[in-house]
Amino acid sequence: MNFLGFMETFLYVLSSALLYPVILGLIFLVFWILFLGGEFLRDWAERRNGLNPVVENFKKFLRELVSRVSDFEELETEVYKRLKDTEILLIKDLDRVRSIVRIGPALGLLGTLIPMGIALAQLAKGNLPKMASHMVTAFTTTVIGLACGVLAYAMTLVKERWIKETLTSLEYLADKTLLEVKKKNEQIS
Repeated sequence: MNFLGFMETFLYVLSSALLYPVILGLIFLVFWILFLGGEFLRDWAERRNGLNPVVENFKKFLRELVSRVSDFEELETEVYKRLKDTEILLIKDLDRVRSIVRIGPALGLLGTLIPMGIALAQLAKGNLPKMASHMVTAFTTTVIGLACGVLAYAMTLVKERWIKETLTSLEYLADKTLLEVKKKNEQIS
């Protein structure tokens, strides 16, 4: 066997070995998107009922902070620090969904190409039932990967809007609270 033939065989074996991890990854992705979809529906129901836990927690934080801190500069620093920390947490939560937008189709494509290579090898041997079986795997992995990506993309669009709305509300609350404290301090002095 020549060196090129050895390399081709090695790559074929390597890519064939990746089939099971790719399928397991897609199965995990399906359960992950279902879990995130449940969280998304909960958030949607809360928002529909006028509840936003992030805003409520920020209001509580502001009340506690105003009663605890008397120095205005320190108060302002703490408020904006919490605002930035909350923004980072919201973006991290969005990134959990956003990652599936790319990972789902990538795993779907891997799950398509790997079985198609195996199917072509089976076709060369004249084993049509095995070839058909691998072609079914190839197409179903594509569908699953793309479906996960589409669902994640739809959730990402809505969650991005929710994050913008939440951050606008938090900034308004922060500015309003700081303005009230500043006026109160001016009246005292």
